[in-house]
Amino acid sequence: MKVILLSHTPEPEKVIAAAAKLCYSNSTIENLYDKQTPQAVEKFLNMLTEIGHESPIEHCTFTFGIEGVSRAFLAQITRHRLASYSVQSQRYVMEKDFSFVTPPEIAANENALTIFQKSMDDAIDSYNKLTEILKAKHKAVFLEEGLTEKEADRKAEKKAIEDARFVLPNAADTQMVVTMNARSLMNFFHHRCCNRAQWEIRAVADEMLKLCKEVAPHLFAYAGPSCVSGKCPEGNMTCGQMVQMREKYLRKEQV
Repeated sequence: MKVILLSHTPEPEKVIAAAAKLCYSNSTIENLYDKQTPQAVEKFLNMLTEIGHESPIEHCTFTFGIEGVSRAFLAQITRHRLASYSVQSQRYVMEKDFSFVTPPEIAANENALTIFQKSMDDAIDSYNKLTEILKAKHKAVFLEEGLTEKEADRKAEKKAIEDARFVLPNAADTQMVVTMNARSLMNFFHHRCCNRAQWEIRAVADEMLKLCKEVAPHLFAYAGPSCVSGKCPEGNMTCGQMVQMREKYLRKEQV
C-alpha cells in the first residue's frame, strides 16, 4: 500500500481562518486574508474546533494518490460520497498477471496462505483463458466487418476483458486518485481510523491523516476516530480502548 499527497489547497489553514472570520467581520476578504499570521490562524482554528464551526473547512481540498490496495478497499472508500474518485479501469487495463493484496491474517498462516495463493493463481489462469477465448471470437467478427488486423485485435481485446474481469477477486489490486475537502476528510477519519474499521482502509486512513497533519497540523490536530474528540459512538461494539486511541492520535509526533 502506498499513499501520496499529490496536491492540496495552498496555505489551507490560512484560507479556512480567513473564510471563518468573514462570517463575523465587516472587513474585506483581501484584508482578512492578509492579516492571518501563523499565530492568529492557530488561535482561530482552535476556536473553530471548540465551537464546532465546520463549514469553513470545506474550502480546502486534499488530493491523494493511492496504490496497491484491493478492490475490496475500493468498495469501502467509495461509500464516502462527498469525494471525487478516478480509478484504474478493469475494462480498459489488461489484468493478465494482476497483483493482489494478501490479508495479514492469511499471510501469517501457512495453510491459509497456500489456499489463498492457489485461488489467486486459478483466477489469473481463468482470466487469461477467458480473455483468449472471447478475444478470438470478437476478432473474427470484427475482421468480417472489414476492420484491419490491428484495429480488430485492439477492439476484440477490449471487448473480451470487459467480460473476463468478472472472475477477478476482491483481492485484485488497484490504484486511484481521491480528492476530499477537509470536512469530508474529518468524517472519513472518524469512521476509518476507528479500531473497528477493516484493517486495510484503516491503514490507508492513518497514512492520509499523517500526510494531512504535515501540511495542516492545527486543522487536523484532533482528527482521528470519533473517540479522540468525544464519546465512542459504537455502543456495545466499542473496542474499549478509547484512552489508548486518544494517546495515539493526539500525540505530537505523526500517527
